[in-house]
Amino acid sequence: MQDSTMLDFEERDTLFIEVILPLSLAKNYSYRVPFQLNEHVAVGKRVIVQFGKNKIYTALIKSISRTAPELYEAKYIIDVIDEYPVVNMQQFQFWDWMMDYYLCNEGDVMAAALPAGLKLASETIIILRDDIAVESLTLTDKEVILIAALEKQQKLTVDQISALLGQKTVFPIIKSLLNMEVVYIAEEVIEKYKPLLKSYITLNPFYQEEAHLRQLFEVLERAPKQLDALLAYLKLSKSGIEIAKQQLLEESNCGQGALKSLIDKEIFSVKKKPVSRLKDESDELILNFKLSAAQTVALTRIQTEFQSKEVVLLHGITASGKTQVYIKLIEEAIAAGGQVLFLLPEIALTTQIVERIRRYFGDAIGVYHSKFNDNERVEIWNNVINGKYRVVLGARSAVFLPFNNLKLIVVDEEHESSYKQNEPSPRYQARDAAVYLAHLHQAKIVLGSATPSIESYYNALNHKYGLVTLNERFGGVELPVQQIVSISEETKRKKMVSYFSSVLIDDITATLEKKEQVILFQNRRGYATILICKTCGFAPKCVNCDVSLTFHKSSGRLHCHYCGYHENSMNICPACGSVHIEQKGFGTERVEEELSLILPEAKIARLDVDSTRTKNSLQKIIGDFQDKKTDILIGTQMVAKGLDFDNVTLIGVINADTLLNYPDFRAFERSYQLLAQVAGRAGRRDKQGKVCIQAYDDKHRIIKQVVDNNYLEMYNDEIAERQQFHYPPFTRLIFINVKHRDANLLNAAAAHFAALLRAQLGNRVLGPEQPLVSRIRNYYIKQLIIKTEKSTSIQKVKAILKQTMADFNAEKTYKGVIMQIDVDPY
Repeated sequence: MQDSTMLDFEERDTLFIEVILPLSLAKNYSYRVPFQLNEHVAVGKRVIVQFGKNKIYTALIKSISRTAPELYEAKYIIDVIDEYPVVNMQQFQFWDWMMDYYLCNEGDVMAAALPAGLKLASETIIILRDDIAVESLTLTDKEVILIAALEKQQKLTVDQISALLGQKTVFPIIKSLLNMEVVYIAEEVIEKYKPLLKSYITLNPFYQEEAHLRQLFEVLERAPKQLDALLAYLKLSKSGIEIAKQQLLEESNCGQGALKSLIDKEIFSVKKKPVSRLKDESDELILNFKLSAAQTVALTRIQTEFQSKEVVLLHGITASGKTQVYIKLIEEAIAAGGQVLFLLPEIALTTQIVERIRRYFGDAIGVYHSKFNDNERVEIWNNVINGKYRVVLGARSAVFLPFNNLKLIVVDEEHESSYKQNEPSPRYQARDAAVYLAHLHQAKIVLGSATPSIESYYNALNHKYGLVTLNERFGGVELPVQQIVSISEETKRKKMVSYFSSVLIDDITATLEKKEQVILFQNRRGYATILICKTCGFAPKCVNCDVSLTFHKSSGRLHCHYCGYHENSMNICPACGSVHIEQKGFGTERVEEELSLILPEAKIARLDVDSTRTKNSLQKIIGDFQDKKTDILIGTQMVAKGLDFDNVTLIGVINADTLLNYPDFRAFERSYQLLAQVAGRAGRRDKQGKVCIQAYDDKHRIIKQVVDNNYLEMYNDEIAERQQFHYPPFTRLIFINVKHRDANLLNAAAAHFAALLRAQLGNRVLGPEQPLVSRIRNYYIKQLIIKTEKSTSIQKVKAILKQTMADFNAEKTYKGVIMQIDVDPY
């Protein structure tokens, strides 16, 4: 690859470019450049090319040369799209590393890295927006023709647009309409990420004059509720701060109807403004905060560690104020003229931290994740290129952004499994990728967590990373009081009410009486885990996957959580005709129903994947809970990730055993992390919280370690076990999933591939075995595991694996067998 983005060439030189196509190809393809486009080509620019008989794609120029490909005659490129490169040299280096480390093709990395708007193809569907006033725009003749066609047909593929306009080079036209936000791409997620909006009330300036205000009082004497609202407004306005609608309703007790009448009469006006999800005192703290003594020590130690190490692990307990330490580090990086990447596990669930950082750094910040539509993602990409954004907050895909002066990366909640990309390829771990990205840019990286991953803590203790601890909660808030309740004992004493112990019910009742809020955690969604015939034992299974269907009462149907298949619930057993159908297991939906029967006065909401499918539903659920419209929030692990509510003083874990009994060598580590994170949601302000953990195995060491807040003991137990049984961090794992629709052919193929690998890697190859779920979407699955010692060259192992796969794929007997490689699968 050339060192510069552009070659020195003569006007009539014949140039050839190596391009990356957004396809999973083993090698990159080369094209010829027409003379008239010589001066326009540069490394990192996009070009339009034909690949195959008639498919058109946007490809990225990776290198330029005067050497023609030897094995085939290069086709001409059709056009150059960009005026400046959209991908820089450091990104290409990063892609090369990712391709090499995670054993994928460069087209896979390109497809994951670029927003859809930067990688248009023949099949890409273009749709006209219905919220744009087209007549107000200045359009070319061909843009007008295209818009007219879209108004009639709603959507068109790039191929159809090409045929309509009678030219191959339609990409510049589409790009122009995308830039004007007249059209969007069908693949994009239309739902936008939205901050919390709060309604504020102001009095019409006309009535602020004393004479007019007296007249208003006389008029409102016949409407006492409206008069109460006005008096409350005048009282609140003396403080000089904006008056929130909810605050006015609570102060005046006038009711929604009276307030609406005042707004309709234009006495009051209402305006919605984006606000932080933290309470007002915290907002002041965000903008004018001072670090505590413990935070100051932590910041100084991080700065000291940075002098000799690129990576520092910040181990700070929940609510210790890690975010404020991050802000100080970000300030320093910006003052040095650099860019900052702030990675979060799931942006949609970390609204509050986004608002904190945004309030502090204002317009210099960009947010990048899949909830944004494609136009916004492209805009953010371009703003990073031109240096407009100094700080970018993002989910895992933000590691691919085109940084050119990266000085600092912060990985918050670095232990989170959300940082791992499982499907499709590249199956990368964003935390590990961020460590390499920082190295590439000679930047520093902070990994922050209250419950660090075993690997990160191991690296810190072995001085590969720096280690800084923060053991005090900010503001002197005490850690929550935690107690364990034995479900077995409560059942024996007949004190269980449905799924709730008497202890938990008493705690919930006492909390609600104090006008405080409760979060309940159950790590299964749905109503009943399975339905089963009491007579013959039949349980309905998915037709596409090897799993039982989960009953959802809200839809009245049985759902597969792997492929989305659903069918009507069964009242009569299809096997034996019995009507004795039992429900086994329970999820959040069932917990919500049972609790509403026990506490009918309580306002209960549910936060899980099912309750947040519709547009803005997540924001509404969290917003209502923040505004105290909801008393109890029941949720899956979504409730453990980044939520910060000042009025939550009780956390209840309905059944901790479902976490502990999962067949995975990381089950205990993940259980500790999840339970500790859930517990950390309690008492995060001036009130000490309480945590009630229900479990059958109430003496389990992990539960005890969570209650004792003893991360180090958990780490020492886990690390000793992993060393004994040769698991990471003492070994490296590579999973190979072999898939086919024919089970017999799959068994033969998996056995043959394992034999080929074992011939070179010996007993490092385990399997093939059936995974926990052995059929998904009608593909049967066999899994092989390569487990190598840390002393073994992983590059050599990967080279053997790649060559063995190439040899295997060349055998016609096993044509159609799918191989999926997952390096560092956890």
